[in-house]
Amino acid sequence: MIEVEKLSRLFGGVTAVDGISFEVESGEIFGFVGPNGAGKSTTINMLCTLLKPSGGRARIDGQDIVVRRDGIRQSIGLVFQDPTLDERLTARQNLQFTARLYDLPGKVVEARSKELLEMVALSEQIDRPVKTFSGGMKRRLEIVLGLLHHPKVLFLDEPTIGLDPQTRRQIWDYVVHMRAAEGLTVFLTTHYMDETEICDLIAIIDYGRIVACDTPDRLKASIGGDVVTLRTGDDAVAAAVLQGRGLDVERNGDGVRVRVERGDEFIPQAVRLLDADGRTAVRGVSLKRPTLDDVFLQLTGRAIRDEGAGADEQMRSRRMQHRRRQA
Repeated sequence: MIEVEKLSRLFGGVTAVDGISFEVESGEIFGFVGPNGAGKSTTINMLCTLLKPSGGRARIDGQDIVVRRDGIRQSIGLVFQDPTLDERLTARQNLQFTARLYDLPGKVVEARSKELLEMVALSEQIDRPVKTFSGGMKRRLEIVLGLLHHPKVLFLDEPTIGLDPQTRRQIWDYVVHMRAAEGLTVFLTTHYMDETEICDLIAIIDYGRIVACDTPDRLKASIGGDVVTLRTGDDAVAAAVLQGRGLDVERNGDGVRVRVERGDEFIPQAVRLLDADGRTAVRGVSLKRPTLDDVFLQLTGRAIRDEGAGADEQMRSRRMQHRRRQA
């Protein structure tokens, strides 16, 4: 559904996107994550025909993003990071306005609106002014607008930023439901790495280049397995015993840390081994599995949640810089 080959974009002498390549199959949920300024929004803007590439090529549903811009725009839905609703209008009026942009027949709009509003639990709010909506309600309405014309690909650029955890979960439940119901392909960016667990494939971009692209499970496995922390009667002796078995062992203030592939299977083995010596009897055990936050930290050298701080301000700054370049 999405084919990207050596896509690049330069702003003056600065390379924002540096020859990236990836593919997204029809019906997949594709996560595109990276630090601020890594090239995420620039890539989305190119794929959505809002920005012309400096090099390379890309196709969506078989259509070239430069040659078939109108066809691309009919094939995609887009939910921006910044709000796009007219808050002076009701939800119904916002839907009608969007329908006119896509030249959708009235009967089609009525049926589609009813279906989508029921899905996101906004049917009873259709004639309320949007300015009275909560942040989560506005986001849900924006997703309805993005899906109104039956797109084949839905682009979601930081759709849950600033929302509470429960509302974030609801948003992704709706997205997963639409993927299953309509075979929708989803391209998302987020500053919450736990949200990318729903993805079939995740690409991590840094300094304009893709540094990893794989399934969530394989990305987590790539950084080295589970970490088991053991507190014993004598951590120094326990560490020596475990090292003698050829294990990857490290001592810290919390106890003895052991990195293994299957921590849940290792724990009973370690307890039996260490309890055999009264000095190293196990007093406490904890298991930590690799997370996608760990993957991001290892590949980029910084935590994505730190990157998320001030994201709105940084986005506005980059937008102003872009406008100056275009002037």
